[in-house]
Amino acid sequence: MLDLSGKNALVTGIANNRSIAWGIAQQLHKAGANLGVTYLPDERGRFEQKVKELVEPLAPSVFLPCNVQDDAQIQSTFAEIQNQWGKLDILIHCLAFANKEDLGGQFSKVSRQGFSLAMEVSAYSLVQLSAAAQPLMTSGGSIVTLTYLGGIRVIPNYNVMGIAKAALEMNVRYLAAELGPQNIRVNGISAGPIRTLASSAVGGILDMIHHVEAVAPLRRTVTQTEVGNAATFLCSDLAGGITGQILYVDSGYSIMGM
Repeated sequence: MLDLSGKNALVTGIANNRSIAWGIAQQLHKAGANLGVTYLPDERGRFEQKVKELVEPLAPSVFLPCNVQDDAQIQSTFAEIQNQWGKLDILIHCLAFANKEDLGGQFSKVSRQGFSLAMEVSAYSLVQLSAAAQPLMTSGGSIVTLTYLGGIRVIPNYNVMGIAKAALEMNVRYLAAELGPQNIRVNGISAGPIRTLASSAVGGILDMIHHVEAVAPLRRTVTQTEVGNAATFLCSDLAGGITGQILYVDSGYSIMGM
């Protein structure tokens, strides 16, 4: 088993027990990492309570609100991490959003606002969080984000999110080049389709999953645990020479031509 004892790991994007971020958090915890969790705040605090109850078994030592569309809140979040932990070793970025109407229909009809929103939350947020995390990664570190095949190929009902994922993958490369001299590694995981709260907004998601099960070399899709294991590997010393890469965890589907 990988050993991340003594490592401080911040996980973003946990929404419920089907989130890929939840699978990653569980595997980091199992490897001994000291966990911190952020959540998207809402006026009534219902989302905070839901995520707090879910992650309680993992005993996160930091539990903070972080809306990536609010610069002041990002600064506050990382200031509190510095105050409580002193340093950060691992950042897990599992954030993406697009208006449902911008995922289907004609891509050329996407609104300016919808395009900007998808790019801001799904791609630019990695740049924001990496910039905030970098001063805390005083002993080096690992940043891992989540992408999808729709960032390099046309996927039905993915539209503007595919453009955002393409930008996200280039963010990985530019950030890896910039932060590498500080021994901070930046990588992405391209996971196969998994039924989550986020993927439920993609039309025909069950058809996509069944297609992968029929075509992928392993004849199945992947699980949150398998993605979590890959993320834990990328955050460990075993992946010390890996940066700027997109690791496909998709049962081999991405190698198939038909």
